[in-house]
Amino acid sequence: MQAITLVTGSARGIGLGVARHLRERGDRVHVVWRSEGQAAAALRAEFGELAHQADVTQAAEVQALVQQVLEREGRLEHLVHVVGEYVSAPLSETSDAEFERMWSSNVSSAHRLMAAARPALRASSGDAVFFGCSGLAGFRARKATAAYAAAKSALLVLVKSWALEEAAHGVRVNMVSPGHVPHPDAHADTHDVARLEGIPLGRPGSVLDLAQAVAFLGSPQAEYMTGNELLVSGGWML
Repeated sequence: MQAITLVTGSARGIGLGVARHLRERGDRVHVVWRSEGQAAAALRAEFGELAHQADVTQAAEVQALVQQVLEREGRLEHLVHVVGEYVSAPLSETSDAEFERMWSSNVSSAHRLMAAARPALRASSGDAVFFGCSGLAGFRARKATAAYAAAKSALLVLVKSWALEEAAHGVRVNMVSPGHVPHPDAHADTHDVARLEGIPLGRPGSVLDLAQAVAFLGSPQAEYMTGNELLVSGGWML
């Protein structure tokens, strides 16, 4: 029986790569777009009835999204949340609106999605994977991405807390934390040559690297893993 998987942030970039990889392994993958445009049109063309429109920063739309998946499938085994906007600026140059956007996109959206999907994940003894960023361990200071890293640090606390709360229900919750993964939709920071040259393993990450990590965390091989932050960063920020 095909596993039912919901991947948010899947209109392009890493999220789309994850969705395609999980589909290739045999999952029935539901994808999500937020705004109309070429990416949304392409997603509908590729995934058909399994493509949904939703702004996951809005509580009502999150509830409706999960309900649509359950009405169509009757169950949900895997939840992958790849949403998380990024801002690159020192705190002294980060506006209040940008700070709020980091929290809403990276933290509140995850909280709302997990709350909406929790009953279905409990029913299936499923799992959830959220996306962080490298360097969260030890709450390392940031010169240019403090607001973003602070939001991801908060998300890591939620992931560990969800893992503890949901363990009794057979639900596993983990985080994948990328380093630099250049792709056409990535922020300019990700393409910075100096940063890429500083990666210990000698190359930037790929979307496939991350997709494989997500697939592993949702596989029987990881059935005893929960509350973990899986670094997929080539050693960046060790």
